[in-house]
Amino acid sequence: MKLFELLQDTFFLNFLPRNFRTITDAKPNNVNKMLEEFSQLSGDLALTKLNSNESGISKTDAQKRLIKYGHNVIAQEKKVNPVVLFLMHLKNPLTIMLIVLASISLYLNDISAALVIGGMTMISVILSFTQELRSSKAAEKLSKMVSSTASVRRLDRDYIPQKDLAPFGIKIHKPQAQTVEVPIREIVPGDIVHLSAGDLVPADIRLLSAKDLFVNQAVLTGEAMPVEKFASNEFSASGGTFDLPNICFMGSNIESGTAVGVVVLTGKNTYLGSIADTLQSAPVPTSFDIGVKKFTWLMLSFMLVMVPFVMLINGFLKHNWMEAFLFGLSVAVGLAPEMLPMIVTVNLAKGTIALSRQKVIVKRLNSIQNFGAMDVLCTDKTGTLTQDKIILKRHMDVSGEESEHVLQLAYLNSYYQTGLKNLLDVAVLEHAELKEHMVANKYAEKIDEIPFDFIRKRMSVIVEHKDDESHLLITKGAVEETLKQCIFAEVGDKVVPIDNKMHAEVLQTVHDLNEEGFRVIAVAYKHLPDGQDTYLVADESELTLAGYIAFLDPPKETAVEAISTLSAHGVEVKILTGDNEIVTKKVCKDVGLKIKGIYKGSQIDTMSDDELKVVVEEANIFAKLSPDNKARIVKTLRANGHTVGFMGDGINDAPAMKNADVGISVDSAVDIAKETADIILLEKSLLVLENGVVGGRKVFGNIIKYIKMGASSNFGNMFSVLGASAFLPFLPMLPIQILTNNFLYDISQSSTPTDNVDDEFIAKPQKWDISEIRDFMIAIGPLSSIFDYATYIVMLYVFGCWTNPAMFQTGWFVESLISQTLIVHIIRTNKIPFIQSVASLPVILLTSLVMAFGLWLPFSPFAAALGFVELPLKYFVILTAMMFAYAVIVQVVKTKYVNWLANKKLLKASI
Repeated sequence: MKLFELLQDTFFLNFLPRNFRTITDAKPNNVNKMLEEFSQLSGDLALTKLNSNESGISKTDAQKRLIKYGHNVIAQEKKVNPVVLFLMHLKNPLTIMLIVLASISLYLNDISAALVIGGMTMISVILSFTQELRSSKAAEKLSKMVSSTASVRRLDRDYIPQKDLAPFGIKIHKPQAQTVEVPIREIVPGDIVHLSAGDLVPADIRLLSAKDLFVNQAVLTGEAMPVEKFASNEFSASGGTFDLPNICFMGSNIESGTAVGVVVLTGKNTYLGSIADTLQSAPVPTSFDIGVKKFTWLMLSFMLVMVPFVMLINGFLKHNWMEAFLFGLSVAVGLAPEMLPMIVTVNLAKGTIALSRQKVIVKRLNSIQNFGAMDVLCTDKTGTLTQDKIILKRHMDVSGEESEHVLQLAYLNSYYQTGLKNLLDVAVLEHAELKEHMVANKYAEKIDEIPFDFIRKRMSVIVEHKDDESHLLITKGAVEETLKQCIFAEVGDKVVPIDNKMHAEVLQTVHDLNEEGFRVIAVAYKHLPDGQDTYLVADESELTLAGYIAFLDPPKETAVEAISTLSAHGVEVKILTGDNEIVTKKVCKDVGLKIKGIYKGSQIDTMSDDELKVVVEEANIFAKLSPDNKARIVKTLRANGHTVGFMGDGINDAPAMKNADVGISVDSAVDIAKETADIILLEKSLLVLENGVVGGRKVFGNIIKYIKMGASSNFGNMFSVLGASAFLPFLPMLPIQILTNNFLYDISQSSTPTDNVDDEFIAKPQKWDISEIRDFMIAIGPLSSIFDYATYIVMLYVFGCWTNPAMFQTGWFVESLISQTLIVHIIRTNKIPFIQSVASLPVILLTSLVMAFGLWLPFSPFAAALGFVELPLKYFVILTAMMFAYAVIVQVVKTKYVNWLANKKLLKASI
């Protein structure tokens, strides 16, 4: 026995070809090329290249290949340590900065600030941590798309040449081929697989033989109509990967017919596996993620420059380094946007609740802003622009005139057939008003049926007329195949012979219908005498062509309005579909989508990245796409600077959804699509998207308000601190006073999520522009410093505070708090505040309350604890005049800045 096993091992190692390793270790991005190569080989060459034969490989050989190449699973189960994953989410720069500041606040005994900063930071981390855990679930669900076993032909033992065993006196019988049920996970390259109707394809397979084989590839292409497959390698290679007629893909299912094929790729190397690999990859940073990160680094850069500078100035001038250190840390807290996580989270949560009332369910909070920033929406045609339902649209005679007779014949054929009723038959049968008239009144019973096959591409039923018991043979099928059996045609009330001219006219009519996006089926008939109970294919001859029935997936009534509305909001719709370009053009024309250019997946495959960057801008229709094509187009659009949304509902859409800024799906979508999506629509309509787009822009508008208000105000305050530190013999404000000032200001801004957003802001996509935020800080921030310095002069020379630090600090505290809180109303809009644009009631009430509280604080019981003293009445008179002047100046500068920015954008757009 040991000798036999040794011989087996030796045989395997000596005869396994080196190129087999290259073939089966294909990376996901090489799947297309690999399958195309095998499709062009003859069946025998494909078997040779895989070191297999028509009898299959042996069980021992299969075990060795299984060890070498792994199990046939597309989503490997990986045990992820949740603690490690959670800690990885703490390395974000904003998160680290806020944790440090929370710790500083705790050290400074500011418990409330520490709780706010720490709490909001943890909420943000937990949300992103939960999101990443969810991403692995989508890939795991893909493995459930494949059944547990498959019929595989294998040898019961290895083949060992008799001459090699002769010295040992051993005689081994020739290995016998057996068809066995093998677990899907144990299938390996080189296995011979048997397929029949109802089977799921367990791997990427090169067909060796096929009979009447139709395969449904909707899991990969999104198109419900099955495609016919053949074993021959004689075909044009101009189509896409899914057009390869001798390749069956893992996850697709056999609609009808039988086949035998050899396994080429398994597990993660299959096309479906490449999709799973995409879904398991790290989440792609979205427009929102990138924006927050850039803003964080902007603030960190200011902080890293200003805070050490303030520390050094105070340390050298006042010779108290501990006090200088604590003051510098307080400045850091004052400069940091510690309320950003809370403002963002509250804004997003509020937007989520609002959108849920409008049939939009948000799974990932950050996606709301991406929704509003979206300027390109990529979507499939089926079910979005169309009703996702095949309907019988036209029934006409040979001349193209509407014909009730053709409809009646088609209905009888579909009603009486006993075979598998496809989508076209279902569409015919939905004309229920015909049932009683055609079945009950005119015809007594069905006599016989000539089933459909893929050679004739037609089927017939024979029914008996109730009145004279004559028989009527009704044939329905592909136009050319049916036309070959017709010698007459029905034109109006006449039956005329079919000559060459009419034959050409028939084909031209069908071609014209196809160009309009219709799927056309011919209907023919023949009257027969009674007395015959059994009919054969030979009876399908000398038929009369009655006409055609034409089917269409009609456009949705809301599609025209939806596309127009999205366009008005600055969102360009691009169609990315697996369907053919003829049907897609027709649908786009019907819904008013102006076609700028059309490209097919086969063309996309041959383009370089630079070429594709140009094409995705020029064209808005992409047809016959593979999942990889869709994902690549989305990536390229994002690389061009667009914020991209992708709307899909199938597995084939999942990679593109993963790579988009915002993935959108529907409640009726497959589980994998819903797992991958950021947003779920309860209604599959572009019209519903408008609500999400507007809601997203409102959320983003209020987030940007906080950032502009907080950044400019804090930036101005730090300039004031820097100047005061240089010439004052004492600290311009105590650390506890800075933190209190900052805390009260943050409270005034906590109502920002409830604020109104100007219509002009909602009208077009809004994106993160860090340079714009920086310019705004530089333009507006120093204005507050001017009035801070004015306050210094008033406090020092009007109220003589050179020797009264407490009054100086109190005066500047009140002026600083009032000025930055008042200015909220000016910064929140590009218009004139209180006249052209009014804040929401919560914003008005809370800012007023904070300002009133700040004025009261020096006279409150807390004054001594905070180092405050009472201020004279004269101070408040001066303060009122200063605040009026400050508001006017900020409004003027803001208006000039807005105009300058608009001109800058126009100039940039014209270049």
